[in-house]
Amino acid sequence: MNRVHAFLVLAILLPGCAPDATEEVPAETVESAVEPAQIQEGLLDPNIADPDQLADVGLAADAIAALIEGRPYENMLQVDATLGELMEAEAREAVYAHMFLRLDLNTASAEEIMLIPGVGNRMAHEFDEYRPYAEIIEFRREIGKYVDDAEVARLEQYVRIP
Repeated sequence: MNRVHAFLVLAILLPGCAPDATEEVPAETVESAVEPAQIQEGLLDPNIADPDQLADVGLAADAIAALIEGRPYENMLQVDATLGELMEAEAREAVYAHMFLRLDLNTASAEEIMLIPGVGNRMAHEFDEYRPYAEIIEFRREIGKYVDDAEVARLEQYVRIP
């Protein structure tokens, strides 16, 4: 996690601890900030992330080159196939904690859902069981039956409802 991401997490988790509008932000922080279009609910989009951002999430130079060469990706299975040629599953899971192409909650396969870090067969089944989802609130309610609010929020950043 780079300094900007860490700052944003702290600002959310510790209200009142963030600098006020009159406090100057160091230039190095501003220059290294991720462009808003490249963040999708906290995760870097592999289709538009630049090489420095990809390195920041733990990708080696060969993986960065392969990932960029394979663009655009329609889904995470394609991303995983590209990185799977160069990285072990455990290393890819660590990267996917910071970089992920959000899944269509209503059409993603179980295999694709299981690419979400920490999701196994049982949770993939729960994602599928409540389809179709009309609104994200349904996902929160149904998945919230199985995990706490913090985990629901974490899982939510990996999915979308078109």
